[in-house]
Amino acid sequence: MKIFYFKEGKKDMSKKKKIFILVSMVLLLVITGGLNVFLAKQNTVENSSSSAVVSGNFFVTYRADRTETRNLEIAYLDEIINSATASAEHKETATQKKMEIVANMEKELIVENLIKAKGYEDAVVTMASSGINVIVKGKEALTSTEVAQILSVVTTETGCKATSVKVVPIQ
Repeated sequence: MKIFYFKEGKKDMSKKKKIFILVSMVLLLVITGGLNVFLAKQNTVENSSSSAVVSGNFFVTYRADRTETRNLEIAYLDEIINSATASAEHKETATQKKMEIVANMEKELIVENLIKAKGYEDAVVTMASSGINVIVKGKEALTSTEVAQILSVVTTETGCKATSVKVVPIQ
């Protein structure tokens, strides 16, 4: 068995070329590291200077997540309602739950818009069997008059007691 080496066709790289390639790679590595540090510092400066944008994104993200969750719940309930194997009792319960979700969605939208009409930048309302949560964009702390104003809107529109409403201010 013969082993052929085709070394004759290749030329060995000279020492100068090897040094040039090695120096080039080290230089690229240093540049990459420098850019990484620069961009990391720039990113932290942007994050600290844009807290208002973060809170604005909170409301957008919260609404999107809430809508997505509600759509999933409604899809599951629709599957039960349209199922051939589900009992009439299960279908009726699913229909009632779906109507409850839709009613809560409508009340939440109305309360959110009424709170914004009172002069607050933004608001998110979630209704559950345990109570109602109201997240208001504005100041860090609300005065008792402002809380009373929000509670008035919530209790009037939902018929819920003020003791089951939680108001959370964020900037």
